[in-house]
Amino acid sequence: KSRSTDIISHIFMNAPMNNVPTNIAPTNNAPTNNAPTNRAGVISPDIEYSKSDDEHADRRQRGVTTRVVVLCLALAFLLGYIIPVIDFKLSNTFLGAQHLPPGAVGALFVLVVVVHPLLKLVSKRWALSRNEALTVYISCLFSSLIPGHGAENFIVPNLLAPFYYASPENKYLTMLQPHLQSWLSPALAGGNYQVGTPGYNAVAGWYEGNGGVVPWNLWIVPLAAWMSLVLATYTMFCCLSAMLRAQWSEREALSFPLLRLPLEMTEDMDSGTRSIPPFFRNRLMWTGFGIAVFIQMLRGLHLYFPDVPDFSLEISGNFFQEPPWNQIGWVDWKVFPIVIGLTYLLTTEVSFSLWFFYWLMKFQLIGAYYLGYAPNSLTGFSGAYPGKTFQAFQAVGAYLAYVAFVLWIARFHLRHVARRALAPHRVLATAGEKTEVMSYPVAFWGFVGSFVFMTAWTVAAGMRLDVALLLWFCYLVLAIGLTRVAVEGGFLFLLHDMMPLSVVYRLFGASAPAWLNNASGVVPSAFVQGGLVFHLRGFIMPSFVHSFKLAHDHKIAAKPLLRLIIAVILISTAMSFLMAVKLGYDHGGLTLGNTWWASSGAKMPVRFLSSLEALGSEASTPNILPWASLGVGGVLTLGMMIARSRFAAFPFHPIGYLMSMAFPITQFWMSIFIGWACKVLITKYGGHDSYRKTVPLFLGLVLGEVAMMLFWLAVDGWFGRTGHQMMPG
Repeated sequence: KSRSTDIISHIFMNAPMNNVPTNIAPTNNAPTNNAPTNRAGVISPDIEYSKSDDEHADRRQRGVTTRVVVLCLALAFLLGYIIPVIDFKLSNTFLGAQHLPPGAVGALFVLVVVVHPLLKLVSKRWALSRNEALTVYISCLFSSLIPGHGAENFIVPNLLAPFYYASPENKYLTMLQPHLQSWLSPALAGGNYQVGTPGYNAVAGWYEGNGGVVPWNLWIVPLAAWMSLVLATYTMFCCLSAMLRAQWSEREALSFPLLRLPLEMTEDMDSGTRSIPPFFRNRLMWTGFGIAVFIQMLRGLHLYFPDVPDFSLEISGNFFQEPPWNQIGWVDWKVFPIVIGLTYLLTTEVSFSLWFFYWLMKFQLIGAYYLGYAPNSLTGFSGAYPGKTFQAFQAVGAYLAYVAFVLWIARFHLRHVARRALAPHRVLATAGEKTEVMSYPVAFWGFVGSFVFMTAWTVAAGMRLDVALLLWFCYLVLAIGLTRVAVEGGFLFLLHDMMPLSVVYRLFGASAPAWLNNASGVVPSAFVQGGLVFHLRGFIMPSFVHSFKLAHDHKIAAKPLLRLIIAVILISTAMSFLMAVKLGYDHGGLTLGNTWWASSGAKMPVRFLSSLEALGSEASTPNILPWASLGVGGVLTLGMMIARSRFAAFPFHPIGYLMSMAFPITQFWMSIFIGWACKVLITKYGGHDSYRKTVPLFLGLVLGEVAMMLFWLAVDGWFGRTGHQMMPG
């Protein structure tokens, strides 16, 4: 081996640094492993034998090999550069921003269908193992999500937009400058933000373009500070996922539908008979693949050549104009083949609940009209979703109750984890713990340490301790609830629509302004909340849970895999922030295709502060309706959880209630309904055997849709087309 390869092996695979010869026979001439012997049973001296073949095969089965490590690190750099260009500059279909990332599926597809057969054709010893392919997929779950839309790089425009769009009329500077530490934003470099200061030039240069000249001297401190906070949240998610993996994967046996496609794609890769896995030899799979390709090929060609007939998959609008039906508001009737395919993998109560509760919330609006709500008085915590306030507080109650019940179910396991951490010499590790990516004491104290760091960081930024603790508590509740939605409900991307501090402010009415004010650090909390907590589309806790399950179930080397994931995260995070800064100075934030990321969404901190100011001027005694709505949401959720534990045929699942008002369900409800109907009809009239046989058809829809996303991304990049999105943007 070369010295560099030897170092990589030592770091990631626990291989020895020195190259000890392995072809030396034992002194007693006893045959070992599969060594060739003569008829007397003694190793034949004229046949060269090396244990390295067996060691190489064993290492490939452990997944984290030298070639895999090099490939994963290279992909992290490559995706870290390409994805921000696609997501922010061109605003085309995201390679990440969902929990079955097209970037990860595309990399796995190339490995399985192209690289693996070619290597096997050259030599079977060079062929990829299944665990090697899955390790690459695992790394891409992070390198596809971190650099793109919906990740923590949303912090960068959040630090700039409130200052760039400040004016004497909106008084943004009056709200911000006296209450922000100078190290939080480059806008405050050198003192107050005003014309001619370095901070002003840095902000104006990012939005208006600066010929590619980046004032890195102004960005180094803010980037280092915010990246340390982001990495602390990643550490917290990693440790929490390590503690919950066994509970969710083994004790509760959650379905993990988003892992079905990569597992099917890599099945039987280790067989020596065929180069192509059986999934790619299934005719039903290619039928579904062909359907998705035909539809999306026509749609894409129609964009470039209008004479080509379109294959429309959506109808949107206000279909009812007269009360009370007009209270339903805007409805999107959209069909996404990839969502139909994934829904087919869900249990019927989950898929039914997802579309049922969406329409239940719509009909609540009609009931509210008859109870005296003003027509079309639609409002939410951030003005971003179509629901009345009482519906928003139902969602809050649902999240609190659902996460509380999930943790209650896991109480015995979590108690064991805590006892292992607090008394490791009295409570010994079980056999299952030894196969985790980290021991329970390390996971426990890592979680505690990262949470303490996050709290200390926000206190140093100017937040009062109780406000900081409340904000991070809400962040944890949202993260755990949304992760369960991903691993149990198969949602491609996840969003909520609530500002936690705004929720508390509305709940406590007249006493809220005295609690959440400038003295309590409401201004820095607005930036933390807007940059980290509000937009959780691409947060990576589901990636950790999916990765740890794959590693445990397929015996991928856990500790080396964790080191590889850490390296990929560090590379992806650095590339994410650096590209987010550089794109603005290269092209101008005002000209970037993703205007929501660069401008409108980036004003979330000052919108939040303005909303609190308006609420404070109208504050009165605590309103009973928000508390009652929160209680209704909590009671309904607990009732569903208890009923599910007692009655096998109970048809409702609480994750449908959790997602009933979020943006993803407004886009996916029609596709979920079609997938649910297909499964119900096929199971009813063909039985479970027919369902199992038709699964490849629906997985083909998923793979075909991803293939067309990658195809049109390449075409759009070649021709410089922008705004071509096959998934909700």
